[in-house]
Amino acid sequence: MTDDKDVLRDVWFGRIPTCFTLYQDEITEREAEPYYLLLPRVSYLTLVTDKVKKHFQKVMRQEDISEIWFEYEGTPLKWHYPIGLLFDLLASSSALPWNITVHFKPLTALKLDKIYEVEPFRHWTVERKRTNKGFPEKDLLHCPSKDAVEAHFMSCVKEADALKHKSQVINEMQKKDHKQLWMGLHNDRFDQFWAINRKLMEYPAEENGFRYIPFRIYQTTTERPFIQKLFRPVATDGQLHTLGDLLREVCPSAITPEDGEKKNQVMIHGIEPMLETPLQWLSEHLSYPDNFLHISIIPHPTD
Repeated sequence: MTDDKDVLRDVWFGRIPTCFTLYQDEITEREAEPYYLLLPRVSYLTLVTDKVKKHFQKVMRQEDISEIWFEYEGTPLKWHYPIGLLFDLLASSSALPWNITVHFKPLTALKLDKIYEVEPFRHWTVERKRTNKGFPEKDLLHCPSKDAVEAHFMSCVKEADALKHKSQVINEMQKKDHKQLWMGLHNDRFDQFWAINRKLMEYPAEENGFRYIPFRIYQTTTERPFIQKLFRPVATDGQLHTLGDLLREVCPSAITPEDGEKKNQVMIHGIEPMLETPLQWLSEHLSYPDNFLHISIIPHPTD
């Protein structure tokens, strides 16, 4: 890969100022103060929020504490999505800090709202209403431990290498190399991570790039989780494919037509790369630690 280490460092050390607030209906013994944290874009919420969990548990009874989960403006935040992707997709046009709501309740609590008689049979009718948000089973996977995050992360790395190198690089690594990749991310150690990840970014000089580019395209305007297809970094005529080439083939609605009004932003790590940028370069330098390019297509701000 080309040696643009400053770019790799800038991507790795990207941070999002965040304010965590306990959900208003969580039961506490005293007022829960907000907790502020700089979240690393390249990591996962469940890896970097131990301090958040401990902060709010101090004001809660042990019996009211269950699996922690997060939401932003009513949308549950998927723990298996990188933090930077979540922010770009859901909150990139909002003011900082990013306001995230913290939940602990495992089940939806119900309370009596009204009780009244129905004539002529004098049956009691009870109206109930929800007072707390339960775990959003339809939107989130359960995350029982950090081992689940590690398993998901390594699965993505292996899938990416299958696309890039037919799994040859990852399979030639030793178990300790896999563990070093994970611990580098887990402990936020740039050099530790890239000492191993560099091997996953290499390719034979005569091939001009990877076999296929690992990418996923996300949109807020569709229920489809993401778009992922086979796409080569080099065209049959030897020309390098660009970000624009990828979008025109797999997500043409993201491209602004000539003389047309810009309706979408294409974001990776909080920036809008030029559509002329070679896809191979983006894959080497702007991929997340899981080795995928996570590309967000979001509506262009109207103001």
